[in-house]
Amino acid sequence: MKHQTIRKSFEGFLRGHSLKMTPQRRRVFEKTFETHEHFSAEQLYGWLREEEGPAVSRATVYRTIGLLLEGGFIDSLDKGRGELVYEHTLGHKHHDHMVCLECGRIEEFHDDAIEELQREAARRRGFQIVNHDHRLLGYCRACVRAGHAAAALKPGPRAASKLDPKPGAESGPGTRKN
Repeated sequence: MKHQTIRKSFEGFLRGHSLKMTPQRRRVFEKTFETHEHFSAEQLYGWLREEEGPAVSRATVYRTIGLLLEGGFIDSLDKGRGELVYEHTLGHKHHDHMVCLECGRIEEFHDDAIEELQREAARRRGFQIVNHDHRLLGYCRACVRAGHAAAALKPGPRAASKLDPKPGAESGPGTRKN
């Protein structure tokens, strides 16, 4: 999908919410679609501060990201490290992510066999898929070679994991204690 077409769609989305494409929103939009990497809201804010142009507040960055998400112009990805990252997906083929818990590296991949298994699982259950995301959390090749994964996977009463809650942490909604 062409950049101009996406921008016009976003402008229409904004009008539908009684909002305008301000110079600040335009800068956030343009930078979002200019980058071809995953980025956090804070990274985006930093990039905009370094460049010439109308000043953009941190709040405007976060609000505009919220609008871009709501409109389906970008997707978010939880890296399992307490911060969401974003990517523009319009005009790009579907892909999934492998996220390194040590260094934060994100590797995109597509596997037709996995996609078919998901469709078949949904079909067997009478479930109609609208959208999905698939995220694998683990350790990239470089971190495995450096020995970072071995430390996190040492056996014990309960295998250590960067995703496990801290001892004494309260369980959140929808969680069970064993």
